[in-house]
Amino acid sequence: MQYLLLIYRSDAEYDRMTADDRKKLTGEYGAFTQSIIQSGHFKAGDGLQPSTTATTVRVRDGKILTTDGPFAETREQLGGYYLVEAKDLDEALGIAARIPTAKVGSIEVRPIMVYD
Repeated sequence: MQYLLLIYRSDAEYDRMTADDRKKLTGEYGAFTQSIIQSGHFKAGDGLQPSTTATTVRVRDGKILTTDGPFAETREQLGGYYLVEAKDLDEALGIAARIPTAKVGSIEVRPIMVYD
């Protein structure tokens, strides 16, 4: 079964990181990504630009409305994702717990909808 692992972190905290801290975090993500590629769990994944680059789209009464930024103001913003193959939710949760940002942010684990 496939699961989407949504990575939430604070843009403000990331902005306060030193160049060395960012380099270390990038290395941790590289090692994690290689580990799930080698284990066969990896399907796709990427980081996202900061939430300040987001545009939210809504359609109301047939009119397209756009708003700069994410849908809601929150302490943590969506920073990236992994799409993984896992035998069950427990295995997906174990993979999610190894994502470096899980130490300071949160990882939302959601099963992918299967259409028959």
